Amino acid sequence: MIAVIPVAGAGARLRPLTYTQPKPLIPVAGKPIISYIIDDLTKIGTKKFIFIIGYLGEKIENFLKETYPDLDMEFVEQQERRGSGHAIWLAKDKWKKSKELVIMFGDTILDLDYKKVLKTQNSVLCVKEVRDPTKFGVVEMDEEGNITKVVEKPNIPKSNLAMVGLYKIKNVKAFEAALDFNIKNNFHSEEEFPLTDALQQMINKNVKFDILKVDNWFDCGKREILLETNATMLDRNYDFDSIPQFDSAIFIHPVSIGKNCKIENSIIGPHVTIGDNVEIKSAIIKNSIIGNYTHIKEAVLQRSVIGNDTSITGLRQSLNIGDNTEIDFSK
Repeated sequence: MIAVIPVAGAGARLRPLTYTQPKPLIPVAGKPIISYIIDDLTKIGTKKFIFIIGYLGEKIENFLKETYPDLDMEFVEQQERRGSGHAIWLAKDKWKKSKELVIMFGDTILDLDYKKVLKTQNSVLCVKEVRDPTKFGVVEMDEEGNITKVVEKPNIPKSNLAMVGLYKIKNVKAFEAALDFNIKNNFHSEEEFPLTDALQQMINKNVKFDILKVDNWFDCGKREILLETNATMLDRNYDFDSIPQFDSAIFIHPVSIGKNCKIENSIIGPHVTIGDNVEIKSAIIKNSIIGNYTHIKEAVLQRSVIGNDTSITGLRQSLNIGDNTEIDFSK
């Protein structure tokens, strides 16, 4: 089975953090978002990965090659952002001979039994009930439970079943034909070719889809959800033995501390993820994510997401800061 992972988006909702840091590499509970996806899919026997890169794609490619040197993977670049369907279509020569595909967007962490995805006889759309369906691709069904329509961000939704970014495609030839039809006939929505339109073409051709409801869906495109996901994953996977010892620091668990950090006269936690080579002095930090090579001194931070190579001194605020930033509130 081949997995296709689109990671070409710009992560606009997480700016300024994503100006220099691709969203799939943002750490959650000690490891990047994309690592959760790879780890989950390899556990169910995925043999090959195709990553569709674009914005800051070289950082994603370098990370994956360094972290997963034995993973069978290829990279396809989407130079123009023309939608998820277009991104997957660009890579079709690498997946079209596969018996079945798994497609998963690179900014999503899911709670579900992935083996159930494999066991289904038909193609699968994974879904979750949501309060505001207008923000997502939505699945509509008839009274007998058959999927009749998929709609991208409907103005007047007829369903609250949102597609969560995980799909299994059994009929690969029909999927290729649907993508070809939309792109060659310039059949698009709002100047893009979303995956949703290709799925609708398949439904129009009577291709059978099943739905599979996930237990939890962490769509890490917003700071609030990113921090919530970080807290959940720390609670779930916490290992006390993994925390280094610091003589003058107090930790309120759970926390995740990277390599080669220096922490003194500080209180860290709960629900804090700290990257590698971070220096913290005389600070209080809780419910936050701190990037690599960051320096924090005499600061109180909560519900903050701090990028890499950042310097913060004398601050008591809630921040959302991108990489390569220096802020000094002590003057």
